Amino acid sequence: MVEWAGWIVTLAGTGHTLGSLVEAAPDHAGTWFGGWELGDYPGMSDATVAWWYSVFSFGPPLLLIGLTVLWLNRRGMTPPLFVSWAMVAWVVVGFVVDGPSPLPILLVAAGLLLADARRARRHGNTPPRAGTASGARVES
Repeated sequence: MVEWAGWIVTLAGTGHTLGSLVEAAPDHAGTWFGGWELGDYPGMSDATVAWWYSVFSFGPPLLLIGLTVLWLNRRGMTPPLFVSWAMVAWVVVGFVVDGPSPLPILLVAAGLLLADARRARRHGNTPPRAGTASGARVES
């Protein structure tokens, strides 16, 4: 389940990043690498909007989250719950504010991660607690 979730998130981040770069970079890369300034919100140039849509969008961080989920899975570790819940909140807010998009596929990934976390907890495969070497609680 975790591997599927990791690949879904990785592909979503890659797809958005590459898709937006293919669309934006041909027209604006010269400006981006030519010593330009981002500018203020009300006066954003087309190059600034393209920058925020591609390079500084959610795509690269989403790609990193997906790769991190895959990395954790390959080491037998369950990703922390906040990753799943943050994706759910982000997609729901985005859907409410911006309307339909392909991003609800991330809800599938979040659901897979949540199901795996529940399975791991049920089987006692939870990660060690901070401050302990083996995960055992330290009584004082």
